[in-house]
Amino acid sequence: MRAKGELPAWIDVVVLPLANLTLAFALSGLVVIAVGEDPVKAMRVLVQGAIGHPEAIAFTLYYATNFVFTGLAVAVAFHAGLFNIGGEGQAYIAGLGVALVCLYLDFLPWPLVFLLALAAGMGFGAAWGAVPGWLQARRGSHIVITTIMFNFIAAALMTYLLSHVLLDPGHGAPETRRFLPGATLPSMQTMLGWIGVDAPRSPLNLAFFLALIAAFLVHVYIRHTRWGYALRVVGQNEQAARYAGIDPGRAIVVAMAISGALAGMMALNEIMGAHQRLLAAFTSGFGFVGIAVALMGRNHPVGVCLAALLFGALYQGGAELAFEMRGISREMVIVIQGLIILFCGALENMFRPALAALFAKPERA
Repeated sequence: MRAKGELPAWIDVVVLPLANLTLAFALSGLVVIAVGEDPVKAMRVLVQGAIGHPEAIAFTLYYATNFVFTGLAVAVAFHAGLFNIGGEGQAYIAGLGVALVCLYLDFLPWPLVFLLALAAGMGFGAAWGAVPGWLQARRGSHIVITTIMFNFIAAALMTYLLSHVLLDPGHGAPETRRFLPGATLPSMQTMLGWIGVDAPRSPLNLAFFLALIAAFLVHVYIRHTRWGYALRVVGQNEQAARYAGIDPGRAIVVAMAISGALAGMMALNEIMGAHQRLLAAFTSGFGFVGIAVALMGRNHPVGVCLAALLFGALYQGGAELAFEMRGISREMVIVIQGLIILFCGALENMFRPALAALFAKPERA
């Protein structure tokens, strides 16, 4: 039986996000009109640029891969009652771990390099996430403040390393040398070529399948293991967790470590897959967008994957929109993306009271 004001699951998962998304697109249309462009044409260009041809679909999936990792990272922390906004820093430091393996262990067979890079990325990201978790669990530091500060520390550390330690002398930009072919992820074009299928050239790579596997494993961990159950109990009620014999501090540290490891997997897609070298600011705000992805996906792995696809389409379609319609700048595309994040994130419950009243069961006399 539902509590008063509680929505049916299908309304909460499907109708409410669609209502928020519709309003966000409606306001985005007004923004397009305000700059003197046709909103219908803009929507057509956006959709065509995101899914209108194979190359566009590949780029959309490439961006979505990053959002799956960062969205899952935020979702795991949310289940433990934590607001991890340090995905940027965790992914950045994870990129260092991936790069060290690819730069200095590239003489090893590819499967071993891949496994070591995966372990290094997840390990570096987990460590960078676990420290703020430990500070909150054992020292009372607020997770939001510490993860923000750790983002800045990661950026400063990586800037120094890329400028003074790992810099490729042949480049003026702060980046490492390019990885050897034996230390990179195969692209989707290459993998499909193995089975005789032609595919367009794109940055989409093996990390896409890793993202799907990660989503499945997160679901199993959260919903079907006693560790995931302990994590959710701590997120719902710490006092009840203590009464049940669960150590909230340990659960918080573990949740943040897992969250950091998931964010760190994004580095595989960017560093080992797309760019094939470590470079400055490769995270490009994906960690912050992961917050909106998790909120819109209701912290469920399936919802996170669907929301990641939406934001991947917005990134790819937005780039095409800025190119095709000169009246719409890249900054205007960011405004449109921001409106969607606003209504699907911060204002996600705006329609909840109206929907609760609409679908409320009549009281019996």
